[in-house]
Amino acid sequence: MDVRLDGRTALITGGSKGLGLAMATKFASSGADVAILARDAEALAAAVKTASAGARTKVKAFACDVRHAGEIDATWRQVQAEFGKVDILVNNAGTSRAAKFAELTDAVWQEDLDLKLFAAIRLCRLALPGMQERRWGRIINTLNTGAKAPRAGGAPTAVSRAAGLALTKVLSGEGAPYNVLVNALMVGLIKSDQHEQTHRRQGGNIPLDEFFRKMGERVPLGRVGEAEEFANIACFLASDAGSYITGTAINVDGGLSPVV
Repeated sequence: MDVRLDGRTALITGGSKGLGLAMATKFASSGADVAILARDAEALAAAVKTASAGARTKVKAFACDVRHAGEIDATWRQVQAEFGKVDILVNNAGTSRAAKFAELTDAVWQEDLDLKLFAAIRLCRLALPGMQERRWGRIINTLNTGAKAPRAGGAPTAVSRAAGLALTKVLSGEGAPYNVLVNALMVGLIKSDQHEQTHRRQGGNIPLDEFFRKMGERVPLGRVGEAEEFANIACFLASDAGSYITGTAINVDGGLSPVV
């Protein structure tokens, strides 16, 4: 199956590294123009170079801290001025954060909700009118399997991601009459910059490949996933090939989640 995004424009938050960069690269190679949003200007410059390599489409970077409503509004205007429209919105920004409930302050809760929930709410609010007017749109929310199967000590991420799951279902029903499809992808153990940072924090006492091998031992498929594998399903959902899929939450986890 040749999955194409020709003529579409995608906006991806958290797009400078890991899953976001893999999606930006896949979308661009599949024919889409891509707006990459992230905080780090240096990482953004490198991401544009990676995502646009071999692509014939436009890939642009926009420095934006999506925790702040004002920055989202200003960046949205820049993206509209550059591309004229957004057909595909991928709410991907977020880091894994987990602690015992009693240890979490209001400030920690608010920061997590601003990054993982309110950023998606604000961007969806901006993107939906144009998608509805054109009667074509795709929204993909990157969540994690903890949203379906929260564990003790999994807050605040499990809670903010569960709210993102509910948001996905609500918007899928409201977008359906306008051919705006809204889905979630549930991240399992997939190679990313976050896991590499964990490896470094632990002292890097074993090679990174060995670190990922050990991590993958508890996955039914026997390995950690690749970012490109996640990007493949995102590209399918963003394309016309996924035209009858909305309101779903797909586990991309090698079978690890106990919940379907």
